[in-house]
Amino acid sequence: MSGAGNDFIVFDKLLNPNLSLSSDSIKKLCDRRNGIGADGIITIADSDSYDFTMEYYNSDGTTGSLCGNGARCAIKFAESTKRVKKPKTKFVSNGESYLGEILNDSQVKVYFNEPQNLKINSKVEAAGQLINACYVNTGSPHVVINITDVLRNPENPQSFYENIDDLPVFEIGKEVRNLPEFYPEGANVNFYCLNDDKIYIRTYERGVEDETLACGTGNAATAIVINNVHKIAPPFNLTTRGGDNLIIDFENEDKIIKNLTLTGPVKIVFTGEINSNNILN
Repeated sequence: MSGAGNDFIVFDKLLNPNLSLSSDSIKKLCDRRNGIGADGIITIADSDSYDFTMEYYNSDGTTGSLCGNGARCAIKFAESTKRVKKPKTKFVSNGESYLGEILNDSQVKVYFNEPQNLKINSKVEAAGQLINACYVNTGSPHVVINITDVLRNPENPQSFYENIDDLPVFEIGKEVRNLPEFYPEGANVNFYCLNDDKIYIRTYERGVEDETLACGTGNAATAIVINNVHKIAPPFNLTTRGGDNLIIDFENEDKIIKNLTLTGPVKIVFTGEINSNNILN
């Protein structure tokens, strides 16, 4: 499945009751050359108290945090398997409950829990310089950086980036993600650009350890930062690296963020079978 270019392998545990995913098998499945290829893996199971239960694993086998686009894909998958029979749904992901809503055949909305630890205008040291940065946890921890706060040449204060396509997201993102202040879990790193009436975003994701085409919790974190720093009111329409648009909406009550939602496209790209002897063993 693809959620704005953020792609996932989805397993229905009802059809695969003996499914066992080790860290090694997850890495093999997500390998884009020798496996299926994906940013992560999602399993969907029945639930007595909710419409369904979702478990999410990064492509490196780690788990434990929310994946916003993955949650939207899970909602769409649960609808396709008749677990969700109404537009609104309640489900569990990695032990926490969430709400979602199917708007139409291609657009799905997920409601986040209240973000935590918002920090505005702190500093991170990367690319040979101190970079102004913000931080917020929207279910996953995120550093948010305006590209105009990054210098091409640390010795030239006028050499800041103006085009987000020129920014070395992988190199700087990897360095920030591994900074001591974010140890041991690390952090996702988002870079944004305000260009007239458009917002462009690129994200380095921990767990994938690379730039992804979209990151739902990263878009949410970036919208919160833009609202607080630039005093722009929600909703926000952000253009992802893959070219899709994700819509973030919320209410800000004295930096307390409420009713945070992520809306965007979702599709099932293909279905198939795997040779479990080659992949899962």
